[in-house]
Amino acid sequence: MTSYARPDLEASLSDPDRKQRYVRRLFSTIADRYDLVTRALSYGRDAAWKRRLVSLSDARPGTRALDLACGTGDIAFALQGRGCRVVAVDVTVRMIEIARLKATKYVSPITFLVGDMMALPFRDATFDLVTIGYGIRNVPQIPPAIGEIRRVLRPGGIVLSLDFDRPASAPLRWIYLAYLTLVGSVLGWILHRDPDTYRYIPESIKRYPGAASVSRLFEAAGFMECAVVPLLGGLMAINTARRP
Repeated sequence: MTSYARPDLEASLSDPDRKQRYVRRLFSTIADRYDLVTRALSYGRDAAWKRRLVSLSDARPGTRALDLACGTGDIAFALQGRGCRVVAVDVTVRMIEIARLKATKYVSPITFLVGDMMALPFRDATFDLVTIGYGIRNVPQIPPAIGEIRRVLRPGGIVLSLDFDRPASAPLRWIYLAYLTLVGSVLGWILHRDPDTYRYIPESIKRYPGAASVSRLFEAAGFMECAVVPLLGGLMAINTARRP
């Protein structure tokens, strides 16, 4: 598909250090509209996909859970509802501020922290479960992030990652990216007076290796039982893996 993104966006996504800075600025800008935009770009299915991820996690009372790229806390709150002891991390300060405000209506506390998925501030084998919502695609480099996830998981621990996928069919991929580009441009103009604000999403998907390749990266990092759960006909996916 032809790219209509600004050259500075394309350049930012081609370099890991520049991508890291770009993503942090972007998510700081969109944090207050994040929930609205996520629903719009997921065809209204975002909440259902997150429920599916949590149902696949086998989370139960006492599970030590780490929710990465937690955003405003949807997955963390769902895990808390299952009795987990939850720590939630996001690289964006404003996302964590919003999540903490949402958390005031819950009795059981969730620990919300600002942190980097590629340098987690936890000891080895701290958690039974790691969940990620739309996060793997946004890190500067995927293998180091997977390495950190493996480090903080206990042996036998599970990781589940929900994200957009790259459809194998070229025509379907063109339609998919065109939809995200069009809707993202409209939302960017309406909400920020900048149509490029949400064009990051289709541009990042073009560069994303896709769920099947991410599964192979988990395998290369020493995970077992690596699998992909397709959603919405393969437009979305949940990666699952277990640390041996």
